[in-house]
Amino acid sequence: MNLGFLASHNGSNMQSIIDACKAGTLQAVPALVISNNSKSGALERARKESIPCAHISGATHGSAEGEDEAILDALQAHNVDVVVLAGYMKKLGPKTLAHYAGAILNIHPALLPKFGGEGMYGIRVHQAVLAAGEKESGPTVHVVDAEYDKGPILAQRRVPVLPDDTPETLAARVLEQEHRIYPETLQRIVTGEIRLPRP
Repeated sequence: MNLGFLASHNGSNMQSIIDACKAGTLQAVPALVISNNSKSGALERARKESIPCAHISGATHGSAEGEDEAILDALQAHNVDVVVLAGYMKKLGPKTLAHYAGAILNIHPALLPKFGGEGMYGIRVHQAVLAAGEKESGPTVHVVDAEYDKGPILAQRRVPVLPDDTPETLAARVLEQEHRIYPETLQRIVTGEIRLPRP
């Protein structure tokens, strides 16, 4: 299974998946890393790991349509089977969504369907969880479709919310589980335990 990553910033979840591939606990190949941010940590990680990588954005391709086509072309050129979003802060274009329908995954730092949707990312999610007085949170791996955080849920892991939690301490505890559940879920796809809802 060839994996294509899209990341905007540091790419720590991507690194956890690359590490699992190198350790043999995930039987997949990191085939490509794409970032819309030319200075992202994700591209640095890709270069360090000798994984093909590209900066593709509105700046490089002039329009959302051009960006969408370039992303799809790059994924296809590297024979990507499953697209892995790892902190990708843009909405995917219709061509990429259509071609890889049912095979684009994302990880969200809360127990969807709670605390999802447009604008719910990063520290904002953890602030909302604490403001709602939730007793638990945790990461959700889900399939990506045209709506933010609405695709089928593949896996979740529960993390307790502690009485003295701040958004930052909760984020750190959830991130630790993100780094475990994302590669584990991908391996369950490899073995056929999880079937992706491909049309």
